[in-house]
Amino acid sequence: MYDINDLKRVMERLRDPQYGCPWDLAQTYQSIAPFTLEECLELVDALEQADVEHVEEELGDLLFQVVFYAQLGREDGQFDFDSVVAGITEKLIRRHPHVFHQGKLEGVVRDKTTLEDIKRNWESAKATERLARAQHSVMDDVPSTLSALARAQKLQKRASGVGFDFDTLKAISLKLTEELDELSCAIELGVTQEIESELGDVLFTVVNMARHLKVDSEAALRKSNRRFEARVRTAEGDALADGSRLGEENIQRLDARWQEAKRKERSR
Repeated sequence: MYDINDLKRVMERLRDPQYGCPWDLAQTYQSIAPFTLEECLELVDALEQADVEHVEEELGDLLFQVVFYAQLGREDGQFDFDSVVAGITEKLIRRHPHVFHQGKLEGVVRDKTTLEDIKRNWESAKATERLARAQHSVMDDVPSTLSALARAQKLQKRASGVGFDFDTLKAISLKLTEELDELSCAIELGVTQEIESELGDVLFTVVNMARHLKVDSEAALRKSNRRFEARVRTAEGDALADGSRLGEENIQRLDARWQEAKRKERSR
């Protein structure tokens, strides 16, 4: 059976200047990045669908991305796989003082720590790291490449750490109503830029509500997408079975198809 060293050797062979793969040799950090994002999303999809076989496969694909970047770093003389492993190991030990006594890998902390204390310690450790990197804002290092929903949630979480947050769900609900009213006014005025701005505020507030409800907005929307897709597919199938097509049916018939698709979904 192959191990991590064999995978690293495969990567070395693929990048061999004389006998390697032309495609792999042509890649850079920037050219691989879109593939990395795609592999992450495929892994998340497999996890959410509890598709264990594909989870294993996608984890392998993602691990290969890490090995690829590490090989590029080794060629540049910047870092390698071992330094990546050392860095993440050191960071995890540092951020978990409630597990690793005195920062030792085998050090055991006997006293149990509450979940709230763990969260506070984690955020404190990250804040210290940001300062060490000459970052001075809680907004620093939130990746701009995150999806809009995920980035909004992360920005809100950071802001909450310095007091910028709603106290209650009711306060967020009132804010959402306020934003919806402002969107309605923008729609009445018909100013495209204002409509976009107010709609963005509505979405941002919805993400805030999700965060307070302990719901990941990105995951919630992905699940809604799947439900929507499944219902449309069901409606399409029902229409074909009746010798019809959705595009040929009136709004009343389409609504009936939609309700029937929802009923079938609940009965599964």
